[in-house]
Amino acid sequence: MEKPEFVYVTYIATSPEKVWNALVDGEVTRKYWQHVNVSDWRPGSRWEHRSADQDRALRLVGKVLESVPPRRLVVTWAFPADEAREEKHTRVTFEIEPVRDVVRLTVVHDRLEPGSEMLKGITDGWPKVLSSLKSLLETGRPLPKLW
Repeated sequence: MEKPEFVYVTYIATSPEKVWNALVDGEVTRKYWQHVNVSDWRPGSRWEHRSADQDRALRLVGKVLESVPPRRLVVTWAFPADEAREEKHTRVTFEIEPVRDVVRLTVVHDRLEPGSEMLKGITDGWPKVLSSLKSLLETGRPLPKLW
């Protein structure tokens, strides 16, 4: 059985550099995602997705596979309990492309298990997160609390 993939495309009135920064700067992700992404963003490095509250709970982990600022970021993506199980890792690819005076952001989340908690979570989560990102970059305000 082929594994499903989730594809989301949005257009944002901003620059590729600002989209890139919004993906990798934990202080910016805190605003629109209510989570902090932590890494040095070099290929082979670990990345963490932590709650933005005082608990700073570890929600997701992975490795940076590709990092080409400000155009392309590819990371593995797993629940912390599955960190040592490579077969449980999914992959997220962010493509940032200038199109005239805007940016086309394409997010492809693949290697997903059919019916998995990960697939259910990202199907609801990515549209919320990326809509909030777009709002933040275009208006200076993210969407209200998502979770």
